[in-house]
Amino acid sequence: MYDDDDLTLLDPEADLQSPLDRLEPLDEEEVAKPDPEAMLALLNAPETHQRMVATRAFCELQDRRAIPHLIRLLTDACPLVRVSAAYALGRNPSGDAVEPLINQLNRDWNGYVRKGIVWALGNCRDRRSVAPLTDALRTDISAVRLWAASSLAQMAELGYEAVVASIPPLIEALIQDPIAAVRSNCAWSLGQLCRELPSNVVYAGAIDALILVMEEDADMGVREDAKASLLRVGDPRGLQVIEKMGQEGLL
Repeated sequence: MYDDDDLTLLDPEADLQSPLDRLEPLDEEEVAKPDPEAMLALLNAPETHQRMVATRAFCELQDRRAIPHLIRLLTDACPLVRVSAAYALGRNPSGDAVEPLINQLNRDWNGYVRKGIVWALGNCRDRRSVAPLTDALRTDISAVRLWAASSLAQMAELGYEAVVASIPPLIEALIQDPIAAVRSNCAWSLGQLCRELPSNVVYAGAIDALILVMEEDADMGVREDAKASLLRVGDPRGLQVIEKMGQEGLL
């Protein structure tokens, strides 16, 4: 497990936003009109600032020619380059990037970088991402757990086995995670995943957890997100509980 206190760049309870937050903005000209050819060349630049400009440009640009360079830059000495490379790979998803992203997730000390990596892994929509994302949800700092919970919702597109593997850790975090924003994202992801499941024991466990949280979570936002997921799934049992709670003035 990562130690929050070891990360001077990350406030684990407040920094729950974009993987590119806290980075200095690029010059207006660089943001407005990035030239793909020029940016491709800068990915190999010896100057750190130029590599950072180029990697951030591909957070907006989509160009498969950049993918091998962005993979290489996941191990750049500068964490700002690494986080930008991760985010750029999320914008330019590729099966070739999955293993390098997983490898860097397992060894990078920087919370910003890991946060960007779990976002990118979700966008890659690859079965190999399920295990590292569930591990991050269980063991990483809160900002990374938040993004891991959201990224697991992308496994809905990968079929039954990926969905079934994603649900138990989401249930666990929905009930036990100390950060309300993480619990909310777990509720949302469970709603996405349950829509892809038949009515079986895994599905029933997820519905049970959503009902429990809707009834008992200390945070109103989490309760509302659990309710929204139950409505989205349209489970009869969940709808019945929502109706009853509404009649009793509890919603």
